[in-house]
Amino acid sequence: MAIRRILIANRGEIASRIIRTCRALDIEAVLAVSAADRDGEPARQADRVVCIGPARSADSYLNVPAIVHAAVATGADAIHPGYGFLSERAALPRLCATAGIVFIGPTVDQLVAIGDKLRARAEAEAANIPVVPGGAVNSPEEAGVLARKIAGPLLIKAVGGGGGRGLKRVERLEDLPALLDLAAAEAGAAFGDARIYLEHYVDRGRHVEVQVLGDGEGRVIQLGERDCSVQRRYQKLIEETPAPGLSAVLRDSLRQAAVRFAERLEFRGAGTVEFIVDTRREAFYFLEMNARIQVEHPVTEAVTGIDLIAEQIAIADGAGLRLRQSEVRSTGCAIECRVNAEDYRNEFKPSPGRVRDVSWPAGEGIRVDSHVVPGSSIPPFYDSLMGKIIASGPDRATALTRLRGAIAATRVSGVKSNLGFHRAALDDPEFQSGGVDTGFVDRLYARRPDLSDRPEADAAHG
Repeated sequence: MAIRRILIANRGEIASRIIRTCRALDIEAVLAVSAADRDGEPARQADRVVCIGPARSADSYLNVPAIVHAAVATGADAIHPGYGFLSERAALPRLCATAGIVFIGPTVDQLVAIGDKLRARAEAEAANIPVVPGGAVNSPEEAGVLARKIAGPLLIKAVGGGGGRGLKRVERLEDLPALLDLAAAEAGAAFGDARIYLEHYVDRGRHVEVQVLGDGEGRVIQLGERDCSVQRRYQKLIEETPAPGLSAVLRDSLRQAAVRFAERLEFRGAGTVEFIVDTRREAFYFLEMNARIQVEHPVTEAVTGIDLIAEQIAIADGAGLRLRQSEVRSTGCAIECRVNAEDYRNEFKPSPGRVRDVSWPAGEGIRVDSHVVPGSSIPPFYDSLMGKIIASGPDRATALTRLRGAIAATRVSGVKSNLGFHRAALDDPEFQSGGVDTGFVDRLYARRPDLSDRPEADAAHG
């Protein structure tokens, strides 16, 4: 079949991003919105808009029957879930199949396999990919035995999901029982699955992911890796490709491991295989797979020239992979900053409200993906992402120089933003040298007490 009309079951910048590709492909874009997003910029960009429920995401963007009903009612051929919300929930493609709607993403079985982190670990081991030492725990006693075996520090993780929910770092063994209870409660509330597992925490590790495309019949290609190590509370802030400072052997091993994992699943669509990299030992470990488009996909597009949304649509439409591995060319470097409505001086607390004015940057090698214009509302019901600024160039130094200039030129008023954080991070010598690990943000705040509103920080700065 030929997909001619897509219902976009998402909001914000990714909705605008998908609409842009739909327009380029001459595909009609129907946008499903909550009541809070009726007047947003994506609603003005879409060919058609349908309201799927109240502002609360549980009643709208997470309402599977309402979304599938909207697709059927508007005559949509397919549903694109974007990222977050229902993008990795098997319930959506399951109901799509019943309704005769194409789901632009993996199969139900693949989502189930990847969504269960313990099963994903087992699949990685079967594909001969190293995993972080750890395993399932069903009681505090089991956890204590495993913790002593794998040695600390430790991470408690949720079996049924990610995004930092249910994730707890354990420094002292005596804290383990209480943190297990807390992690299980968070996981149950977030994913409806209170199961947890333990892993060794890789100190000074780097978060590196590999972008893959699969045709659903065992053929997979990779489009290079991205370094996503600049994080706060396990949420990414800055991403770049290629990952700086990796040896050629380590880089190639990561890419091959990602392809092996996706091939084992006969993965369909666009996804990323995520690893923790210990560069001191030239070692890496499988973390998980994200079976969807990622927030940070533009950096890969910038260096390869491949429209990942278009490839997702083509695969879902039965065209398979339109590229061979030998045809993938990566040139230069690209770095992305996520611009969020949050107070970086106060634990990155969200700052919802109305944007009085915004001025996004432009120039050579600069791309902006955003849904925010003057007058836009940042509702308190969803994440705080306002947009992404991506800079590319023939090398990392050029991309970084362009990005620093772009961040300096960006203006947002009416809500607080993390632009000040990005200026500090991009100016920091450690980041400029490349290859930072996931502890970078904590070290940056220790070096820059002016980035915090905490009294002790103010005193130190004064």
